[in-house]
Amino acid sequence: MSFRSRITRFFLWIMVLATGPLVGAKIFDLLVLVGAWSADPPRSLRLLPYGDNWPVDTGEFFIPGSAATLLASLGALIAGWTTPWRYRAQLVAPALIILLTLAITVTVFWPLNSALWHASIHSPGAEQDPAKIIAMVREWVRLDWVRIALAAIAFIVSVNTLSQPYPATRASPDSPPVRAAVFAGVGGIIAFVAYFLIRGLA
Repeated sequence: MSFRSRITRFFLWIMVLATGPLVGAKIFDLLVLVGAWSADPPRSLRLLPYGDNWPVDTGEFFIPGSAATLLASLGALIAGWTTPWRYRAQLVAPALIILLTLAITVTVFWPLNSALWHASIHSPGAEQDPAKIIAMVREWVRLDWVRIALAAIAFIVSVNTLSQPYPATRASPDSPPVRAAVFAGVGGIIAFVAYFLIRGLA
């Protein structure tokens, strides 16, 4: 087994071992914790897992694990970049799926979390219309199922890739513009992970 194949499979194993528990925990979170605070909004928003009654934020579990899955999928993609496209595509898919999932988290869920939390504590200027709060909660739950589905797909693809032998043939070298785009993309993803961790755990 070549060095590249070992590194690729190492990152794939990290991806699988991190994503599996995260998907299970997210389903538990959605059915139990979210099921409680979304049961009868706006009254049930008092059960949101934030504030003094919840000394451990759920983000402290999900954010580092999610960042680890993105970095692992990126590591597998970089290590296996020289493989033929039929195999490389299976490395690209989880990285893009996890990146999309985290982008949805940052752009949609973080603002929704903030809006719902401020509504629950009746902050000045916070939304207090029950109909609009109910709509926000329903959107939150619906999109969270989308996040779970995306993470499950990334998990399944990674497991399937691990079950296949690493290709013995190499792809043709990429052109300079493609290499430049790849380096820029990798740098952007690493910067996004740093932002995700710093902002999410702040």
